[in-house]
Amino acid sequence: MPLSDLALSRWRSFDLSAAHRFAQDAARRVDGRVTAVDTVEHLGAPLHRARVERDGREFALIPGGPVTLGFDAEAWRPTPGQVADYAESAEQGFGFGPDLKTHLARMLSPRRRVTLPTVLMAVESEPLSEPPAAVPAVLAARGLRMPSPDEWEHACGAGADTLFRWGDECPLGRIPYGDDTGPHHLPSAFGPRIAHDTYDMELTSDPTTVYGGDGGESVCGGYGTLLAWLPLATAHRNPFMAEFVHGPDGEDFVDDLSVRPVLAL
Repeated sequence: MPLSDLALSRWRSFDLSAAHRFAQDAARRVDGRVTAVDTVEHLGAPLHRARVERDGREFALIPGGPVTLGFDAEAWRPTPGQVADYAESAEQGFGFGPDLKTHLARMLSPRRRVTLPTVLMAVESEPLSEPPAAVPAVLAARGLRMPSPDEWEHACGAGADTLFRWGDECPLGRIPYGDDTGPHHLPSAFGPRIAHDTYDMELTSDPTTVYGGDGGESVCGGYGTLLAWLPLATAHRNPFMAEFVHGPDGEDFVDDLSVRPVLAL
């Protein structure tokens, strides 16, 4: 079986020694070395995490196969506190739509079933050194590529169907910026440190999507607590910010953009 064909369901069936052997094989294919293989509890069952280092950068193994992505805003049941918090934001003129579900349906990617390859994805995002249009060539020169939107969401959510990678709720008593104890500081179940800083906007191979943050816009603009957390939602693709950063003014915001390099197997 090609390494890239490993499905998440099969990965979850491995014992720790088998997972370590697979990680070793993946590391050899990319001239890297395994730095860690451990097991965490995720979605009620054990999940192995493997990390591989190459050229001083650490990558997490992201098993693929058939996976479900996106968010079903219509089926979701918000808490009374979330509904009230969004209502306050809407009264101040923030948000897209009269209610929270309308806002989420516009800002989050729709529920869908896709098949993904298994890849190695950088544990940390990498600040841009060039304008967005130049990023694919810069990464290709290093044997890397940009993640697709589907790959980014899968690496973030790791199979969870909740609003955030840690669950459906966020602390409504504080905003994520400056909060050193919030759930956004925990890594994804696969290991990447992802969707953890609303100031960090991560590009994907699709110029209509930006994930992981909004450049701090919601925090600085006083949009409200829930809207300050929503840029960290797994499926929050931020189409309006994507249009801006890929437009004529985007080059002025290179310092606020990053990319999460992918190593193909």
